[in-house]
Amino acid sequence: MSGKENARRNCSGSLRYKVRTLIPGVVVSIMLCAGSAWAAATETSRFTFGGYGEMHANFGEGKAPDQFDIHRLVAYVGYEFADWIRFHSEVEIEHAFVSPEERSGGEVSVEQAYFDLLLYDRVNVRVGRFLTPIGIVNRKHEPPAFNGVERPSFDQFILPSTWSSDGIGIFGSLVPALKYEVYVAGGLDGSKFNAVDGIREGRIEERPSLNNPAFMGRIDYFPFAGRAAAWGQVLRIGASAYYSGVNNGNGGNNPGVSGNLLIYSGDFEYSISKFDFRGVIAHERIQGAKEIGNGTASEIFGWYLEGGYHIFPDAWKKGKLAKSDVVVFARYEDLNTQFRMPAGVVKDPAGDRTQWTAGVNFYLTPNVVVKADYQVPDDNSANRLPKLINFGLGWQY
Repeated sequence: MSGKENARRNCSGSLRYKVRTLIPGVVVSIMLCAGSAWAAATETSRFTFGGYGEMHANFGEGKAPDQFDIHRLVAYVGYEFADWIRFHSEVEIEHAFVSPEERSGGEVSVEQAYFDLLLYDRVNVRVGRFLTPIGIVNRKHEPPAFNGVERPSFDQFILPSTWSSDGIGIFGSLVPALKYEVYVAGGLDGSKFNAVDGIREGRIEERPSLNNPAFMGRIDYFPFAGRAAAWGQVLRIGASAYYSGVNNGNGGNNPGVSGNLLIYSGDFEYSISKFDFRGVIAHERIQGAKEIGNGTASEIFGWYLEGGYHIFPDAWKKGKLAKSDVVVFARYEDLNTQFRMPAGVVKDPAGDRTQWTAGVNFYLTPNVVVKADYQVPDDNSANRLPKLINFGLGWQY
């Protein structure tokens, strides 16, 4: 055998040895990379991203301002730590611009940030910042979920929306037709109650005091749950209650007021064929209203009824309009933040008001809606309230 042949054999053997040595390392590296990619994909799949938003164009008669308003942009992030441990959060920007120096009126807030511990169908635990379980719109306030450009005035002055609470509680389904929620959480700041806005300004959006905690709960009954009802009927009947002391302040700096707040509320949503109906009623008692001052009433009362009709022909639901719909609606609201007054306190007639709203929602898809409405507000004051024309674009994803 020549020297060249020996050299080639030695080189070939050395190369085979190196390849055999490298293969396990390459295989391990590929497995580690694949495992890392799988783990990353698994971790990513545990996230849920979403959000909603709405833009409004408001036009009022007389001196009422005409404006374009990016009213809300809300980002949702959820994470599943385990199939029974889930985190939910929403961060909201209102009115597009936030600057304390320029008193912009904009706001950035954590609307929700809570954990759900899913134990059983009947009993689960929720802890953190969640939506106060009262009324309709406070719990379902995404733009595609309600008729009209602006939220009902009832949900501004009687049961203010969005109203978050910070605490802990339980929720579940006792049977498929009956759901419940019960919580204990931080209460309201009674020193911020007033004649026209009612309890709205008493919400504490930063670090709510636990000095006078709130106790709240609701039940929802679904008579047609688990069975098909004639004409596509869907009905939900709800009742809720809220009780809280009012000596609470931001960061535990309590205002030193004495009193308490008790709210009872009922609501319903009913659909049959192409008709939708909903309504809410609420009664609030404020003990210590006279001492609170600000023209605060000892009782606040309000309600509204709304009806809608789906007018989009089924024959038009094809192509790009396959999932489209059009709903025309009308709503009447009666709200009185001066329903009953403490002895010796004079009513502010501006707190006793009504409002008609009529309009249309055009759903390009179930999660994108173009809105238009006409509003006629009135109150018992001598002032003539301007009629309003509103246009809006809302979405949810």
